[in-house]
Amino acid sequence: MSTTREGASNKSGIFRFADVSMAILVVLIVGMMIIPLPTRLLDVLLSLNITFAIITLLSTFYVKEALEIAAFPTILLLATLYRLALNVSTTRLILLKGYAGEVVMAFGNFVVGGNYVVGAVVFLILVVIQFIVITKGAERVAEVAARFTLDAMPGKQMAIDADLNSGLIDESEARQRRARIQREADFYGAMDGASKFVKGDAIAGLVITVINIIGGLAIGVLQRGLTAAQALQIYALLTVGDGLVAQIPALVFSTATGVIVTRAAGETSLGIDLINSLTSSHKPLLVASGMLFLLAIVPGLPFFSFATIGGMLGFLGYRMTRERARIAERPKEEEPPVSRAPQVTPESVLPLMVVEPMELEIGYALIPLVDPSQGGDMLERIGTIRRQLALDLGLMVPPIRIRDNIQLKPTEYVIKIRGVEVSRGELIPDHYLAINTSGVEETLVGIPTTEPAFGLKAFWISPEIREKAEEMGFTVVDASSVLATHLSETIKKYGADLLSRQEVQKLIDTVRENYPAVAEELMSVLSLGEIQKVLQNLLRESVPIRDLVTIFEALADDGRISRSVDFLTERVREALSRHITHRLKGEDGQITVITLSPTWEQRIRESLKGDLLQGWQLQMDPKVLNSFVSQVSKAFEKMAMEGKLPVLLVHPDVRFIVRKIVESKLPNVYVLSYSEIEPGTKVRSLGMVE
Repeated sequence: MSTTREGASNKSGIFRFADVSMAILVVLIVGMMIIPLPTRLLDVLLSLNITFAIITLLSTFYVKEALEIAAFPTILLLATLYRLALNVSTTRLILLKGYAGEVVMAFGNFVVGGNYVVGAVVFLILVVIQFIVITKGAERVAEVAARFTLDAMPGKQMAIDADLNSGLIDESEARQRRARIQREADFYGAMDGASKFVKGDAIAGLVITVINIIGGLAIGVLQRGLTAAQALQIYALLTVGDGLVAQIPALVFSTATGVIVTRAAGETSLGIDLINSLTSSHKPLLVASGMLFLLAIVPGLPFFSFATIGGMLGFLGYRMTRERARIAERPKEEEPPVSRAPQVTPESVLPLMVVEPMELEIGYALIPLVDPSQGGDMLERIGTIRRQLALDLGLMVPPIRIRDNIQLKPTEYVIKIRGVEVSRGELIPDHYLAINTSGVEETLVGIPTTEPAFGLKAFWISPEIREKAEEMGFTVVDASSVLATHLSETIKKYGADLLSRQEVQKLIDTVRENYPAVAEELMSVLSLGEIQKVLQNLLRESVPIRDLVTIFEALADDGRISRSVDFLTERVREALSRHITHRLKGEDGQITVITLSPTWEQRIRESLKGDLLQGWQLQMDPKVLNSFVSQVSKAFEKMAMEGKLPVLLVHPDVRFIVRKIVESKLPNVYVLSYSEIEPGTKVRSLGMVE
């Protein structure tokens, strides 16, 4: 831990003023174009230019992928600006003083032997190599890489969603992968533009050289009284030296650009990759060795050069052959005389005992719906479902494992919760499902079926009659939408079973990040299991648990009174009255309900043994209970005809008990207490359960 902190401290010390330093550096580079520089300082700056180019090139050899040097486009821009500033400074000194420092003189005298004609030729060759060969190729590679990276982004995003939904990665890693894909696209797009810097630099170097020669001749002949030959010797030599000083680092940067854009992601550095690629097989080395020996004996060709290189290649190929033979023999020598069957240990069976929170098993005919390579969008839909449920209910849906099952019908699917089947359905992939949601009496030419999510009558129809079905009043959806809807409704129904203690711990940790006092007080009052059971009770009645702060504060307050889960659930519901009221309001802003008569409320109280604080038990005759449920069901028939939500309004003392009575027969009925209605909300009663 201390080492980590020390490393962070050192890094922060090094890069503390990095932003300010870069701003100052850019200002100084621009200033070099305006302010005359002494020759000694110019020598240092030219040497730094060459050094920086070499360091950058060597750095590209050791990166495993292009994103490790993501700042390269900006580096290229700054380096180009720096070289142009040096060109302006050297041009000023050459024309004013006829001397631009030792570095320029060295390149003019030593590198090209003091012959400006030779220097000009070498300079032009460097420009051609940089401009036509390296820069042009790097520019094209960067353009193609940027295009292919952008084209591949949707597929990569879908692959990430597939891994996320299958549980191979978590949400954090998925975000990192998406960010990486975006950075990769941005990098190659920037490199496509940065290549233009190098191209423009080569053109500018050529133009500056021509201008310097013409300007030097004019100054030497007209102002200093030199002959044309003397002026050309002085100024042309210095100009060529200046051009070489600028173009050699530019060529190095162009090479670095080519290395970066042509570098594929690998596990090792460039040098190791090149050696492994060239020496992956011994046969090319032996064949090349033989060809070089043949060239060596051809009259007129240098025997020593070809024979020496051929011998080296032959020796290397021979050594590789011996090494491969030795590696191939090693397993035989080390192989034990008797092979033993693998022992089955308890640890080896443990993975088989893991039960997935949620699974989707499909027949082989439904595989195209979930396979992105075949145009299936089911994985994307599942991701949308998980996000939507998180927003609506605050439920963190665990990854859904999708697998094919040859034991199912080709068009059949099964949804499992904790390894147990909870629902199944059947789809026809190349058909549409026409659902009779508006009571249409006409029939369609299709396969009669039942919509799996809500049990509505429907028909599987061909795509040709889709428009006709919609005109008749049917709701028409594709097979993927049917499966997605069924999956979503199943998750809502069994959301409480999907909320494990591990998920609850994640929710508590999320609250602790922003509201540590709330989380700490809650954990000091209730256990993790008790919190889980309260949240599960809320989800069973479709109460959102997204407002965790309000829920946890209510639990912390009332948990000191009693640790009864039923009691705490009722108190939390009252704290969430605003959310509950909002979900049950109609379009007219009021809640339409059926009330419970005082007689029934009194009978329930009298049949109740105990209370929510200490525990309770309902001692009511089963015939009376069935009669009560039957009357509740009849009362809600009127609400169903009006298209209203089935809401039963009762006294707070009996709300939880009434919910327990009706939930098995009437699971879709919302049981609401008077204390759970937000003040100011209009309530409309359509009847009473007598």
